[in-house]
Amino acid sequence: MQDEFVPNYLILSVVVGSRAYGLETEDSDVDRRGVFAAPTPLFWRLVKPPTHVDGPLPEQFSWEVERFCGLALEANPTILECLWSPIVEHTTPAGAELLAIRRAFLSRRAQQTFTGYADAQFRRLDPERPRWKQAMHMIRLLLSGLHLARHGEPLVRMEAHRDRLLAVRRGETTWTEVERWRRELVALVDGASALPAEPDRRCVEEFLVRTRKAAL
Repeated sequence: MQDEFVPNYLILSVVVGSRAYGLETEDSDVDRRGVFAAPTPLFWRLVKPPTHVDGPLPEQFSWEVERFCGLALEANPTILECLWSPIVEHTTPAGAELLAIRRAFLSRRAQQTFTGYADAQFRRLDPERPRWKQAMHMIRLLLSGLHLARHGEPLVRMEAHRDRLLAVRRGETTWTEVERWRRELVALVDGASALPAEPDRRCVEEFLVRTRKAAL
C-alpha cells in the first residue's frame, strides 16, 4: 500500500545532504527528502495512511504533509533544512505553497534544536578516534543554526566554509581546533536572535486545511 503514496501523491521533493550543502565528493549519494499529501478520504478509515515512506528511489525518504508540518513546527533541523534546500526536483501547487510559507514554521526554539542536535552528535564522537565526517556535519549544523539565529533562515549552501569543513572531514584539523570551533559557534548561536518567539501556527494550519480539502 505504501508504494502508492510516493511518487503518486508527492507534493515536494528536494535534494539534501552533501550535494545540497556543496560539500559533495565523487562518492557522495543523492539524498532525497519529500512531502506527500495522502488522499483525505483515507483518513476516514480505521487504518490511516503512513506518516512516512522510504523509497522508492535509493536514499529517498518522504513524510506525509501533516507529520512534516508537525516536525517543522517543533524546529526539527532536518525538516527545516528541507524547506531551504537549493535543489528542488519536484513541486506541485501545494508544494510551492509549503515553500512559500516556510518562515511560518520558525521560532526561537530552533536555536535550541540546532545546538541540541549538534551537541548530541558531539557527544557520540570519540576524541581518540574521531569520525571526521560526523565532526564536519556537527560543525555544519552549528553554522546553519547560527545563520538562522542571525538572519532568520538556515544556511544550507556552505561555499563560504567549504575548504575549512572539508579539511575537518579529511582529518586535517586537530580535535582541539574542532572543539574550539564548536564552542565558539555555540556561544554565537546563543547570543543571537532574529527569530520570532513562536511559529505562526495559524498560517500552517490554514495551509494544511487547504491541502486536505484539495485532496478530497
